[in-house]
Amino acid sequence: MNLLDENIGEDQRDLLLEWGVKIRQIGYEAGRAGMSDQEILTLLHRLKRTTLFTRDEDFADSRLCHPAYGIVFLYVRPNDAATYIRRVLRHPELNTQAKRMGAYVRASDTGLRVWRRNEPEQALPWP
Repeated sequence: MNLLDENIGEDQRDLLLEWGVKIRQIGYEAGRAGMSDQEILTLLHRLKRTTLFTRDEDFADSRLCHPAYGIVFLYVRPNDAATYIRRVLRHPELNTQAKRMGAYVRASDTGLRVWRRNEPEQALPWP
């Protein structure tokens, strides 16, 4: 499941849905509006094989790697979130749910930085 944090705007959510990207968003189809960061982490543990897409800097921490979920921190402008979510989902190294599980990804205009437990940091360019 691809889960959007509340801080992904409605316009970006609508764009992803228009593009056919299967998503759920906190406060709509998952969880509730106003969840704390700890509650979101608990939700990720309860949901199966979920990738959280967020712009929340509280999630800008590679120590959040966990085998049960993936986190993609979007270090991009709010109006570019949908474009970068789609780019991450299409990236050859991250284009399946299995490839995203256990990964902490920082996505920016310069490329991707990927952390996994007990592995060195990996820099990935955009294709």
